[in-house]
Order: sequence, then C-alpha cells, then structure tokens
Amino acid sequence: MFKKTSAVADAVVRGLQDIVGPDKVLYQSADLLAYECDAYTLHKGMPRAVVFPGSTEDVAAIVKFLNRNRVPFIARGAGTGLSGGAIPLGGEVIISLVQMKKLLHLDLTNRYAVVQPGYINLQLTNAIADRGYYYAPDPSSQGNCTIGGNVAENAGGAHCLKYGVTTNHVLGLEVVLPNGEIVEIGGAGMPDAPGYDLIGLLTGSEGTLAIVTKIVVRILKVPQDKRTALAYFDSIEDASRAVSAIISCGIVPAALEMMDRIAIEGVEKAAFPVGHPKGIAALLLIEVDGIAEGIEDQIRDIAEVCRKCNVREVKIAQTEAERALWWANRKTGFAAMGTISPDYLVQDDVIPRSRLPEVLARIQQISEASGLRIANIFHAGDGNLHPLVLFDSRKPGESERAVQASMACLKACADAGGSITGEHGVGLEKKEAMRLIFTDEEIEAQMAVRRVFNPNDLLNPGKLFPTPGRCAETKQAEPEAVTGH
Repeated sequence: MFKKTSAVADAVVRGLQDIVGPDKVLYQSADLLAYECDAYTLHKGMPRAVVFPGSTEDVAAIVKFLNRNRVPFIARGAGTGLSGGAIPLGGEVIISLVQMKKLLHLDLTNRYAVVQPGYINLQLTNAIADRGYYYAPDPSSQGNCTIGGNVAENAGGAHCLKYGVTTNHVLGLEVVLPNGEIVEIGGAGMPDAPGYDLIGLLTGSEGTLAIVTKIVVRILKVPQDKRTALAYFDSIEDASRAVSAIISCGIVPAALEMMDRIAIEGVEKAAFPVGHPKGIAALLLIEVDGIAEGIEDQIRDIAEVCRKCNVREVKIAQTEAERALWWANRKTGFAAMGTISPDYLVQDDVIPRSRLPEVLARIQQISEASGLRIANIFHAGDGNLHPLVLFDSRKPGESERAVQASMACLKACADAGGSITGEHGVGLEKKEAMRLIFTDEEIEAQMAVRRVFNPNDLLNPGKLFPTPGRCAETKQAEPEAVTGH
C-alpha cells in the first residue's frame, strides 16, 4: 500500500516552501492525484509533494535539501511518458519542471537553440518555422511533450529514420546532479569535445543520473521539397516486404510508417479520418524530402517498389493540406485506440527490419492466444514496433492478460535479435524485461554507472533496472530529523 499524504504540511513540505514559496508546493491529497502516474496508467503511486521550481538555482536548492534529508525525488515534465518513468513508488517528491518553459536563445547562423526543460517540443518548430527552420525529433506527443522529457527518454518520432533520435540533436546540457551540484556539459561550440560522451550517457538515462535544466539543441533548415505517399496492401506480409525493399533500393525516406487493419479502424473513427479503403490489411505512410532535384524520382521509385510487392493502390499527396491530414491521422494513432477500446496498453520494441513479417505474425499469435486484439502502429523503416494491446479493465483479469500479452510481444522482439525499447524508455513497466537482452553482469555494470552519479539512489529510485536480490539491496539510513536548506 502507498502512504497516504497528510493534509498538514510536514517538515519536508515546509522546507520546500521556504525555497520556492508556499504557492509552488502541492501537498494536499486531492492536488497530488494528478501526479500518481504518467501516461502508463496501470501502476499508480502517491507522491509526498510536488514542487515547481522556476530556475536552475531553484532546482539545485531543492535537490540539496532533499538529498541532505534522504528524501527520494523524481523530475517530471509533461507526464506523457509511456513506461512509468515518472510514477512515484510512494513517498517521493516530484520536481515538476513545467514552469521552466522558455526559449532562452536562438542562433540561426550557427543553427542551434537553447531551451529550458519544460519547453514543448512542437513550440520550437513553431517559433522558427517562419524563418525556414525546424526541430527534427517529432514524437507523436510533440504538441504536449517537453524537450527535457525527450532528453530523458531519448525520444524519436516518425522522422527519426532519416534524422535520428533526440541524442543526435543535443549539443549541450546543463544538469543538476543528485547532490545539488550544477554542471554544464558540451555546448554549441564544442559538441564533439574530446573525452567521454557524457551527453550521450545522460540522454536516455530516464532521469536516474541527473536533472536536466537547460538544453542546447540543433535546428535544421526546412527541406526544399518533400513528397508524401500512402500505399495500401491486402496483406501484412506484402507491406513488410515493401518496407525492406524500399531501403534496399538505396532510398532512405524521411519517414516510413505502417498501420495494420485494427489501427486503421481506430484512426478512421477518430478526429482526422482520411477515408482509407475498406478491408485493407495494412498501409504505409512514406515521406521523402531534401533538395528539390530528384524528389519526384524518389517517390516514383518508391511507388514502383510497392507495386512489385502487390500494393493495391499508391496515392501521392497533391496539396499540403492533404499531406497534413495524412500525418494528423497517423500522429493521433495511439489516442485513436480509445475509439475502439475502453483501454489500451502501448508497447515499444525494436527488431531488425528484415524480420518484420515473422515478428508481426508472432504478435498475431499472441493476440489470438490472449483473446485480446492487438493493433500495430509503428515506425516500420527502422523496425520500431508499437503493438497496442486493447482491453477492458472493467472485466476481471483483462488487465493482467493485457500485461502478459504486452510482455510476450517484448520477448518476441528480443528473441528476434531486437530491443525492448526504441523511444519510450524502460521506466517502471519494463525494468524486469531488461533481463531479456542483458546478462546480470551487464546490468550490474550499468548500475555501477548509476551509482557514480546517484550514489544514494534518491533520484528516480526503482526505475530502469531489475529489482536486485535481497543480498544486493543497500539499506539507507533514515535521517533523524529534517534539516533546513
């Protein structure tokens, strides 16, 4: 059972109020309910308090206070994470970074921007689009997720096939270590400085090593031209073969997405229906971009590859409005599952692209064995699958069966030589599944790195790695009394 939070401000709450002010600390039970989970809703825990810093210095002061008093804490962005990385296990203080949401600096000449962690992903592109620039990482939640959260999860998106994930666009970080020390790493002028790649280490560390308080990101020039196609197939196997065939012919699309029959049923009932043909087994949404010369040839070659793979129909977007509608249809895919199922569980795993047909067939077998429908919406070009297990939590046993089916999908991908996550992170949901791809020795080596940064395991405890056996557990001394900041 999780601890109930008292309506009376305790010593920890009063200490936090002394740092940031009484109006920036939540501690009443009713106020804390919104923070008991992130977008992974199958597990919930009540935080001790939620505090809203307004600056790096606030974060450092808060962390020093909590570290001194051995109070565990979690950094949180918009709460859009899908693996439970921001869920309290009971009693942690959540450090919400949503009020640190400024675009601090923009340098178009050197093509970089400096943002605070609470700055929304899509806001950056919107802020610079009229000058011909954009920010490439584009997760489906980009209208809501924060860049700080993207750094924590190493978020990707539909266009990461060509442009890479978040780590490929981070030039520098300012972080607060778990002891409250402020450290700057890299920067616009030295992203490739000699020494260890600490930016690479911190990006994707899921908030277990440090709290990001400032990010220097690369911005790109908007491509001269882009073309977008929809290809409809009567079988998953033909669509999967087309994916590998497109890459094999030397074309690297900016995006190469797939949706299956169940996913299409959902998106067509949601906010942005396209009018996809009835009865198709799968569709590919394909986009190429770059210099104008040659773009038409690429999209024509892609259409020809699809025809050789028994495509039913290939459509090329004729206007920007049509292209935008196709992408809105795809980007709302996860939420659209709510139109066909009371509940759904989103999974995230990666396989070699060439093994798409067999793994998708295995996922279908898992669906049939569990008695639950599984929709597939995913980044086909880089083999990043997103099986969505559809269930009804009101029916006894269905939530448990959904989790079992989801874990079976993970194992199928691991058995195919893949990974248990591509962009959603491990968090709380998949930490025990780390054993599917790492040995105990490899896990211990990674935990040793965490101990260097986070020796008291106060920052986001209980996430990312499997729970150790009792012989490996470290007991932490409880402080006798809360001390001031």
